Amino acid sequence: MKLSVIIPAYNEELIVRDTVRTLWEALNGMQNRGTFDDYELIFVSDGSHDATPDLLHQAEEQYPNVRACIYNPNRGKGYAVRMGMLASDGDIVLYTDCDLAYGTDVIEAAVRQMTDTGADVLIGSRAIHPEGYAGYTPLRKFASILYLRILCLAAGFRHSDSQAGFKALRGDIGRKIFAQCEIDRFAFDLEMLMRAQKAGCTMTELPIKIVNHRESSIHLVRDSIRMLRDIMKIKKSMK
Repeated sequence: MKLSVIIPAYNEELIVRDTVRTLWEALNGMQNRGTFDDYELIFVSDGSHDATPDLLHQAEEQYPNVRACIYNPNRGKGYAVRMGMLASDGDIVLYTDCDLAYGTDVIEAAVRQMTDTGADVLIGSRAIHPEGYAGYTPLRKFASILYLRILCLAAGFRHSDSQAGFKALRGDIGRKIFAQCEIDRFAFDLEMLMRAQKAGCTMTELPIKIVNHRESSIHLVRDSIRMLRDIMKIKKSMK
């Protein structure tokens, strides 16, 4: 079994070198333990205008199994993940953020859970982890939960956390679903899940918690309005 790990990156020159090394070492350890037979690590530079593209080219030369997908201009995280997904050839394809917000242990846990359950889609969920919101201020935790409830109600999504940046899919299913996706920015996760849900894909949830905190860029009112607009667009497209 081959695993593809996709990392979208936008102007991440301060952390991308460490992220490559950390992931490469972690994935080699998992391969040695028999979690999977082979892997590829795909970094997608989403129109970065700092040193990120140069650092990724260097990483390709330095580390086996590392691939760089670089393009301009910036299109959004959803577009970056879609490009990585369509370039992948793994039996399981997983994506997470460049800051490794949820660490690396969750990768092995996700592969094992997908293998054990046979699910088509795995959703990382903060809501079902007892420490899923550890480190959040009370206001940020409330806003995050409210934001998710609004989105799930509007989209008719039945699971607990559509927006955590950690998900995995069966490779053939993921490539088919992402080839249909149209949303380039924040609502891309929800579009993928809505399309997977409509297609009858089986889903499983993995409890996750944030171990590397960065300041959230989400503005509750503004981004809720944008997401609701995107949900209407997705529903119209899916008809």
